[in-house]
Amino acid sequence: MDLQLGNKHILITGGSKGIGLASAHAFLAEGARVAIVSRDAANLQRAAAQLCDADPAAASRIATYCADTSHAGQALAALEQAQRAGGPIDVLVNSAGAARRTPVHELTPQSWADAMQAKYFACVYMLDAVIKHMAQRGSGAIVNVIGAGGKVASSIHLAGGAANAALMLVTAGLATTYAPKGVRVNAVNPGLTLTERLHEGIAADARAQGVSTEQALQSAQARLPLGRIAKPEEIAAAVLFLASPRASYISGAILAMDGAVTPIVV
Repeated sequence: MDLQLGNKHILITGGSKGIGLASAHAFLAEGARVAIVSRDAANLQRAAAQLCDADPAAASRIATYCADTSHAGQALAALEQAQRAGGPIDVLVNSAGAARRTPVHELTPQSWADAMQAKYFACVYMLDAVIKHMAQRGSGAIVNVIGAGGKVASSIHLAGGAANAALMLVTAGLATTYAPKGVRVNAVNPGLTLTERLHEGIAADARAQGVSTEQALQSAQARLPLGRIAKPEEIAAAVLFLASPRASYISGAILAMDGAVTPIVV
C-alpha cells in the first residue's frame, strides 16, 4: 500500500533510538524527508549513520537537531531550525522522553516531578508549538508514542503512568479542538518493546518482586498472549499508518499495542 508520504516533512522527537529511530527508517523507506531530534549529539550521529547505511540514497533526506524537548525553549528552537531547513512540518511523531520506572516504595516528590518533566513536557512542548503551525496552514498529522502504563496502573510505573495518562487526555482534547483546522492527532500505547528502555523496566520489576532480572523478564513474557515482546518496527508500522493520508478519518484514537495483554474495551 502506498501511504502517500513521499516528500512529506516528518519531525520525530526521540528519533535517535528505539521506536523513534524505527519510525525514521520506515518514513524514509516511504520517500519522506525526516528530521530527528534528540538531546544526545552522539546518539544523533549514530542514528544518522544507521539511517544512511540502511539506505545511502536517502542521505539527502535526513536532518538531525540536538535539543532537549523537555525544555520549551529548546523544543521551539529545534522546530524553527527544522522548518527553516526543510519547510513546514507535515507530520510530528512524538517519541521523546520516558519516565524512569520506579517501585512505589522508592518514589519521592522529586520522582513525580521528574516523571512529568521527562515524558509529559518532553512531548507537550513540541506538540503545542507544531500544532499551532499546522492549524495556520490547515493541515497536518501528529502521532504521540505514549505507553500502556497510562491505561493500567502499575506499582513500578505510577509516576510515569500518570504522565502517560495526561498525554492521552491531551491527545484526545487536541484532536477535537484542531479537527476543524485540518489537523489530526492520534496516539499509540506500546506495551513491552525491545528497546533500551525495556531493561530499565525489567530491573525495576525485579527489585519490586525480589527476583533476578532474568526471572522478571521470563515472567513478563509469559504474561503476553502473543508469546513475545514487540519489535520497534512493529510499533513504527502503526505510527506510519496513523500519520499517513490513508488514515484521513482517524483522529483522537489511542491505539493499544500491548499484544492483547490487557483485554479491555476502549
